[in-house]
Amino acid sequence: MGTALVVEDSLTDMQIFVGCLQQGGITVFVAQSGEEAFAAVARQKPDVIVLDVVLPGCSGFEVCRELKANDETSNIPIVICSTKGGEMDKYWGMKQGADAYLSKPIDQDEFVRTVKQFIR
Repeated sequence: MGTALVVEDSLTDMQIFVGCLQQGGITVFVAQSGEEAFAAVARQKPDVIVLDVVLPGCSGFEVCRELKANDETSNIPIVICSTKGGEMDKYWGMKQGADAYLSKPIDQDEFVRTVKQFIR
């Protein structure tokens, strides 16, 4: 059905995200930091990226901004999933180029629906 890169440093959240997406028929690969995310995208361009905001090293906002500024990765949809669920956080995430912003804890059905809508 497609591929998703999940960038998440919480093992529990990562297991939830990966499980939901795999049940939805999506192939998933993972990264636990911004640096790992850049390396993963360079190796294999995913159809969509699921991105946490609070990460070791650079933040998810920085990762999003950098990927959207690069011609080779600017067209990859990014779904931010974060505990930072305030209106200002969502506004800032969208300003960085995110295509969708979901607050944790996620609604698993909404999460899978949101990710699938970005897979061509």
